[in-house]
Amino acid sequence: MIRFMGRFFTRFFRNMAPSFDGDGRRGIGCHPRIILALLIMGGTLAYHYLGTTEYENEFTGRTQRLAFATAEEEIALGLQSAPLMIRQMGGQSRDMQAQALVDRVGAKLVQSTLARQTPYRFEFHLLADRETVNAFALPGGQIFITEALFRLFKNEDQLAGVLGHEIGHVVGRHSNEQMATSKLWQGLAQGAGVLLSDGQGNTGAQIAGMVANMRVMKYGRDDELESDSLGVRFLIEAGYNPEAMIGVMEILAKSSKGSSQPEFMSTHPAPENRVERIREAIAKYRK
Repeated sequence: MIRFMGRFFTRFFRNMAPSFDGDGRRGIGCHPRIILALLIMGGTLAYHYLGTTEYENEFTGRTQRLAFATAEEEIALGLQSAPLMIRQMGGQSRDMQAQALVDRVGAKLVQSTLARQTPYRFEFHLLADRETVNAFALPGGQIFITEALFRLFKNEDQLAGVLGHEIGHVVGRHSNEQMATSKLWQGLAQGAGVLLSDGQGNTGAQIAGMVANMRVMKYGRDDELESDSLGVRFLIEAGYNPEAMIGVMEILAKSSKGSSQPEFMSTHPAPENRVERIREAIAKYRK
């Protein structure tokens, strides 16, 4: 990031260096590429602050900028996207007993916490996929867990830990916030790519895009840690054992053996690195 910004400003001030016009008067040279880059970046920043909504989140305590202003818009987006997600993951599970358990635990988490006071339409889906160890949430309350992950749980508390984490994503409005953040960094990267371009290749655009992508992934990792903390809070409020979250991290670490990549290249923190933060959250909310 430091090298990127250094290169950015070096090229900026080089192109803005004093020049002389035809009659010898001293002036400021300004390459059209710089003007275009500044217009793109300025427009991106203007849209981010004027075209998004500022929101004080009661669950996270943070001020967010959101792509969608209302919960109703998030709910509509989630309901529209849910059928596609279900098809891509092998459809709904045919294990009605397991689905009933997922429904019961999810409902208990919602009804026992402040999540019940939100307008979100929480629905919990057990997916038939027995190969992919995964759970995820769509904006508005649609929550999914695969059979592959469900079958690895040793107790109901671990199931509650995963569902509580996903509820945390919903009330944290993480998907909504990431949509706004992604647009911001994509626009800045486009402008920086134009500025760094030498007219011969797209190396500058590639560097800018890589930096922007790493920044977006960093926000994703922060959201995961925030949802871990909210998951611990919801577990305690619903009467579940919050230490079950540590067991979930052990399951995720074991299932990802051999396929892991450096944390800075991932949208998720490494499971072993999440355990300490989970312990801190347990101590915090137990007080």
